[in-house]
Amino acid sequence: MKVAVITRHAICNYGSFLQSYALQKAIEKLGNEAVIIDYIREDEEYHKRINIALKKSKRWNKNLLMRTIYKVSRYPETVLMERKFAQFRKKHLNMTKLYTSIQELEKDKPQADIYCTGSDQVWGPISLDNYDPAYCLDFTNDEDVKISYAASFGKTKFEGDTMLYFANALKKYKYLSVRENSATEIISGMGIDKVEQVLDPTLLLNSDEWSKLIEKEISGKYVLVYQIHSNPELDKYAEEFAKKVNLPLLRVSFYLHQVSRSGKLIYLPTIGEFLSYIKNAEYMITDSFHGTAFAINFNTQFVNVVHDETATRNQSLLQLTGLTDRIVIDKKNFDIFNKKIDFSKVNEIIEENRKKSVDRLKVFLEK
Repeated sequence: MKVAVITRHAICNYGSFLQSYALQKAIEKLGNEAVIIDYIREDEEYHKRINIALKKSKRWNKNLLMRTIYKVSRYPETVLMERKFAQFRKKHLNMTKLYTSIQELEKDKPQADIYCTGSDQVWGPISLDNYDPAYCLDFTNDEDVKISYAASFGKTKFEGDTMLYFANALKKYKYLSVRENSATEIISGMGIDKVEQVLDPTLLLNSDEWSKLIEKEISGKYVLVYQIHSNPELDKYAEEFAKKVNLPLLRVSFYLHQVSRSGKLIYLPTIGEFLSYIKNAEYMITDSFHGTAFAINFNTQFVNVVHDETATRNQSLLQLTGLTDRIVIDKKNFDIFNKKIDFSKVNEIIEENRKKSVDRLKVFLEK
């Protein structure tokens, strides 16, 4: 089968990119052809994302001076970040031509046997909108086969009109699978009972498969922090944690402005370097879902500082693996570094769910 996947592949974020790559690989491993629909809305082009981020910021959107400072300081790093991730996509993803609107998709949709809504927060707020119908495959025809794999809403509550839209849109899918247990509850609440939970694509590939992307292993002992959201409490906790275990603190990020936060900044590493830093860390501190997923995949000792925006998806993965005790509740308690994770049981759970998820994907791809 030729499978066209629409997902959040072009967000400048290691997790977004790697889940796209993983789903492409998983589809190919099952003997199919996978193509990522290169859909980047005009308002999500890198030079416009700065304005969107600014509109969402309470700190920087106060007056003209603050907005100007924000734009001047963030523009260079945004350009560099976009160029680097564009290189990653060109090297590792099999993509269609570029589409910048759902109208372009409707006019000349990619030809495929199956259309798939991929993973990540495809059904959540996009830019300043509540949702984007392109990620519900609204550009396809009624006779086209539509499936989803590990899709995520990124939130747990919707207004009436939005809920009604999704209820109508998702009924058109032949197979529905989601990433979080909360998403199964949302869809069941729409009166749709044909939904199931599967693993995030990054967990469909094992540590040996991910290690093939590593050109050179990182050496030395260190604590690694991988932080997505602004959180001074996480910064301070990571700094104190590193002192408690008497190891240097490294910070890997695609944001140059994180140089002002705790730890030595490793800025915009390659995909292989990013994976190697996680794989070889003594400890990892993160608020990221995919940071957590890769720590589990590589059996790296980790702690999770849950952020409001990532709480649901992080907790879903930690509940599945029996690792909810890795969530830091008390930011002044560092006893967690003495409580090492026994990964033998965790690996059994992941391997069992990996097999189930791959088997389900195989069924989804039988037209």
